Amino acid sequence: MSKRLKTATVALPLDRILIGDSIRTLAGLPSHSIDAVFADPPYNLQLGGDLTRPDNSRVDGVDDDWDKFDDFASYDQFTHDWLKEVKRVLKPDGCLWVIGSYHNIFRVGTILQNLGFWILNDVVWCKTNPMPNFRGKRFTNAHETLIWASPSREAKPCFNYEAMKNMNDEKQMRSDWILPICSGKERLREGGDKVHPTQKPEALLYRVIMSSTKPGDVILDPFFGSGTTGAVAKRLGRHFIGLERDKTYAKHAERRIAEISPGPSPEFLLTPSKREEPRIPFGTVLERGLLTPGDFLYDERKRHKARVIADATLTASGRDGEVRGSIHKVGALVQGLPACNGWTFWCFNAGGKLVPIDLLRQRIRAEHVGQQS
Repeated sequence: MSKRLKTATVALPLDRILIGDSIRTLAGLPSHSIDAVFADPPYNLQLGGDLTRPDNSRVDGVDDDWDKFDDFASYDQFTHDWLKEVKRVLKPDGCLWVIGSYHNIFRVGTILQNLGFWILNDVVWCKTNPMPNFRGKRFTNAHETLIWASPSREAKPCFNYEAMKNMNDEKQMRSDWILPICSGKERLREGGDKVHPTQKPEALLYRVIMSSTKPGDVILDPFFGSGTTGAVAKRLGRHFIGLERDKTYAKHAERRIAEISPGPSPEFLLTPSKREEPRIPFGTVLERGLLTPGDFLYDERKRHKARVIADATLTASGRDGEVRGSIHKVGALVQGLPACNGWTFWCFNAGGKLVPIDLLRQRIRAEHVGQQS
């Protein structure tokens, strides 16, 4: 299995735009060869005539043939066919992102689930500068929905939790993303007109790619359009494969991506996962002399106090008397909680200031990394 996957990866047309029908081109790609897919399929907007502003000027909206389908049944068949191929080419632990509006995203979601994909999140892209509802008969459509899914319930897709938390000022990244639409210099134009009516902002793809892929991963975009996926993938040190049937879109996308400098070396592109860091037992802290048997540990507000024992356990006064155990067990018992991360709960006195004992663990980890390099 591993040899087959390795061979398939070598055969991939990396960092290229393939011209042609998306479904037929997808069928020619090796199975289980793609790390992630970002899909911005036709929305099937079902527009009834031109849309005009109050001054009667025409709105440059989506009226292209590629967004027109005879009926819902034909759109559903199209959606089923491309999603089925995406499921085939994705690696077992890969992931799919698909974006849409109220016109299509619910239909896409149903078909996606029927094919066995497992939905991980729905993300709402809240637009800070949406196009107003010029007719004044509905609410302004100020958001689009992204579905993040894995090929199966058992899959273990990449999620760069720490990176997302860092990008959100040390707070968990939420599923409502407040970002502007594509505008200004980023918007591709030719002769004053938009090259593509639904060009997505690079900020949106930056967050998608940073959250769910690693440097060197292969990202497939079956509806490549103006090439935003490829542009951001190149900037972040990932490979892309773009599928696009419109030669004009492909030409502009190719030119756009060629102007982008490749991403820096991997150490500047990836936030190490804490789960992948070497395990450091509390006993190592004592062995290294960073703490001594008999030392006192406190929580940050000094409501609880424990003493370090030579065998790397703690002793403290709990709600039911004296308790003894690991830094985690004693931390939980003194608080009356079912669990506790002792590394972040307990603090030691460092020059008159209480500092989490996790600082000592990080110091030992840093030395390990230095020795390995």
